[in-house]
Amino acid sequence: MYTIQEFQKELREELYSILNYWITNTVDYQHGGFYGQINHFNQIAPEAEKGAVLNTRILWTFSAAYNFTEDENYLRIADRAFEYIKSFFYDHEHGGLYWAVNHLGFPTNTRKQIYAQGFGIYGFSEYFKASGNKESLMLAIALFECIEKYSYDQVNSGYLEALSRDWQPMADMRLSEKDANFPKSMNTHLHILEPYTNLYGIWPDDQLATQMKSLIRIFLDRIIDGESAHFNLFFENDWTVKSDIVSYGHDIEGAWLLTEAAEALGDKTLLKEVEKMALRMTNAVLAEGAATDGSIYYEKELGSAHLDTDRHWWPQAETMIGFVNAWQISGDQKYLQKSMDAWQFIKSKLIDRKHGEWYWKVDDLGKPSESEDKAGFWKCPYHNSRACMEVMRRLDK
Repeated sequence: MYTIQEFQKELREELYSILNYWITNTVDYQHGGFYGQINHFNQIAPEAEKGAVLNTRILWTFSAAYNFTEDENYLRIADRAFEYIKSFFYDHEHGGLYWAVNHLGFPTNTRKQIYAQGFGIYGFSEYFKASGNKESLMLAIALFECIEKYSYDQVNSGYLEALSRDWQPMADMRLSEKDANFPKSMNTHLHILEPYTNLYGIWPDDQLATQMKSLIRIFLDRIIDGESAHFNLFFENDWTVKSDIVSYGHDIEGAWLLTEAAEALGDKTLLKEVEKMALRMTNAVLAEGAATDGSIYYEKELGSAHLDTDRHWWPQAETMIGFVNAWQISGDQKYLQKSMDAWQFIKSKLIDRKHGEWYWKVDDLGKPSESEDKAGFWKCPYHNSRACMEVMRRLDK
């Protein structure tokens, strides 16, 4: 019988493997920071753009890894990430983080995507925990203040997707080319709540707590569909729903991130409501999005027969945490087993045993996509390393 101890041991080994991959392959010794792109075959694109999301996620990952292991090698990588972000991504004139810089560190896209500001808070707050560097805490607080000053919708509540370099409205607010162009999204709100929770752990500010509660209520009352227990993805300013896609990875990630935020606030009534919804969301993913091999599908289109059965790397990572979270809430062993099943799928199908790290995705037959990156704007070490650390930490409770 596969035990919790074996599960933890294998996750620890995989955590070290992921971190070693990023240390070995991604450090840009010539121009500073980290390479902006490495393809499926580990071929580096040395002149690729460097994205704010990749760099802030590297900062969070290696700060969290140091906090988890106390290995000084991880802190040194976090130091490198912090210095690069502070020097090249932070806009010292208008505040906030640029979206992208070139390989030399010059800004190529100065828009203030709120999603990226959130990940800046996530990285800076975790780095402060690791290093005690007060400048990092001040930068995290400054980003929080920018989000609240420029992005918060005073009329309808919630947060706008993106603004210009000097925080003016923009016609095109999309996070990526595949996203719909609407002023509000589930994804950005989820990744504001996530860093706000992390910041609250080191800076228990009253306004921050108020905004966290507001965000949780937005999820419960606006973003989660009350009937299906799935996230709606895009919205008009007044929260009119403008999407018909179910994202299973976001559903199961959101279930545990909402629980984490409610726990941090210490509001028992709110926590009970969130836990009830988290179980509903997890069960909806299990009923509709789970494959028989332990993985979860990518997404489905409502009102049609279309189901995207590709297994992307990040939903599988989030599935491990989401099911452990459901087990902790309910005490039902089936959820723990589902987390273990997800890990068995990852071990057998997603980890690249030849080139290292995880494939971006595999198809229904387990064949990896060779056209996707190992490292890039969106392919980062945070989902899979976080899953290893978070599951190990929760299994120790």
